[in-house]
Amino acid sequence: MAEEYSVSLQKLVKYNALEVLYAPKELNELFVKSKDVNRPGLILAGYHDFFDPSRIQFFGLTEFGFINSLTAKKRTECLEHFFSYEPSCVISTRSIDPMPEFMELAKKHEVPVLKSADSTSGCMSTLISYLGVELAERITRHGVFVEVYGEGVLIVGNSGVGKSETAIELINRGHRLIADDAVEIRRVSSKSLVGTAPENIRHFMELRGVGVINARNLFGIGAVKMTEKIDIIINLELWDENKVYDRLGLEEEYMEILGLNIPAITVPVKPGRNLAIIIECAAMNNRQKRMGYNATKELLQSLGMVDDTESQGKSNVIEVWH
Repeated sequence: MAEEYSVSLQKLVKYNALEVLYAPKELNELFVKSKDVNRPGLILAGYHDFFDPSRIQFFGLTEFGFINSLTAKKRTECLEHFFSYEPSCVISTRSIDPMPEFMELAKKHEVPVLKSADSTSGCMSTLISYLGVELAERITRHGVFVEVYGEGVLIVGNSGVGKSETAIELINRGHRLIADDAVEIRRVSSKSLVGTAPENIRHFMELRGVGVINARNLFGIGAVKMTEKIDIIINLELWDENKVYDRLGLEEEYMEILGLNIPAITVPVKPGRNLAIIIECAAMNNRQKRMGYNATKELLQSLGMVDDTESQGKSNVIEVWH
């Protein structure tokens, strides 16, 4: 069974500029667990099948307009029916102040009521994006995560292979650190993974022989970033003289994380290799491939070898976590 995540109303209110009209408890004791949101028009009209009270409920001009069109008795019955499901949270949009009976029933059933100055559609869009990240399925993996030329590069490999040292060189060359040692990876959509650092170790790096450093304080605010999409995974491994490494890039390798296959390459490490430059080239080459250009294919076409090599190209899903 998948782990269930939640976000507190305190955090939701803080990061989305919401106003609290009523809360039955301290905001840090109230939680939202559903990534989906809802406009409760159908349940206000009397149809309650499939209604999910765990979703945030939005009341805008349409919902309040419908309620105001009812007689006082019918309005109370309608709102009583809605609040009896005890939804996790209600947000009034466009700075609309709910009518007195609305607030009375919210307090009776202990349903938090918030207010937003945004339009209903705009507020819903913002909250859906925010909840998609906060409540996303996630794992934590050992590695270093950096942004190189706008590409999110996750560097993995055995301990001591040189991941942090390579990241330091990349930072020194103008790129940005997102996480060192532990990378929290979230599946924010059916196509995207986003990586960040656990809050308690954010911006810190460990360098053998030097100790712990704070990359933000040492290199400046421009050397770090909070989060980034994972575009490519680079596995660093010690050079094995008995292993044949791919020199043309015919084999397409992927690493599976949270059900998604991310492009991956293996880079052998030995003295004299400039890993920072190699990773820069790998990041730019990955972007070109995503945009439809493949240097290997162009070279083989110019040599008239496409038919002989297309059948050799294959896709492998590899597992290199340590």
